[in-house]
Amino acid sequence: MTSTPPTDTARTDTATGRPAAAPAPADRIAIDTSRPHPARVYDWFLGGKDNYPVDEELGRQIVALEPQTKYCARHNRWFMQRATRHLARTGTRQFLDIGTGIPTAPNLHTVAQRVNPEARVVYVDNDPIVLAHAEALLTSTPEGATAYLQADAREPDRIAELARDVLDFTEPVAVSLIALLHFIPDADGAYDVVGKLVDALPSGSHLVLTQLSADFDPVRTRQAVEMYRAGGVTLVPRTREETERFFTSAGLDLVDPGIGWLPDWQPHLGVDEERDGTPVPLYAGVGRKP
Repeated sequence: MTSTPPTDTARTDTATGRPAAAPAPADRIAIDTSRPHPARVYDWFLGGKDNYPVDEELGRQIVALEPQTKYCARHNRWFMQRATRHLARTGTRQFLDIGTGIPTAPNLHTVAQRVNPEARVVYVDNDPIVLAHAEALLTSTPEGATAYLQADAREPDRIAELARDVLDFTEPVAVSLIALLHFIPDADGAYDVVGKLVDALPSGSHLVLTQLSADFDPVRTRQAVEMYRAGGVTLVPRTREETERFFTSAGLDLVDPGIGWLPDWQPHLGVDEERDGTPVPLYAGVGRKP
């Protein structure tokens, strides 16, 4: 994510769970189309239309290098759904999704509220185009609530402060960092970001994340890193041990089956997934705060 300054919060009315104010339309929001943005490139991978030629250009370069990239992007979404489904079924009713990206059905709140209509979800992203489409993230059930924060992931204290308008931090919260941390280098405090977020959470909360790794194919991953760098985007692959460190350094207990490749995390929870056995070079994990 880039360092776009946070703006006001788009949120639901906490009494009705309905949007209190619609986000501004895209033509009224300043969007930098001169360089690719991870959220928009990801949207292109998923077949979305809310991206620009500069995003598509980088996306096509990555797909030319690794034809299975779009398949991997879908697996990222499927993991989010499985993890959310698992947590909602085991009692979690509050979710903080950081690095949300452009809305893609089903969104996290849809998955959670299908299990528990009272689930409350706060989305966070820093790309103005996500704000322009945030109304799709504010379609809560009447019993629950959703909200959207325009903020940078590297401001965990501020995110936690703003999220308290919707979430009760005396009760467990699941923090979701899907395909986010590999855009935050260690020099920018990636582990500190996770640590501060976890510190703000009560016992029984969870951390959910996915992380690109070069462990499977170092050469291609290095080439992808160079392509992103040429587009002005930092991409940081991490090893399995470095990925596990996000959990261990924050004092979290890993949920079974621990750190593993995306498709291998509780596959029995999948709904309408299309698997062909293709390797997906991202690690996934869910940890619980004791």
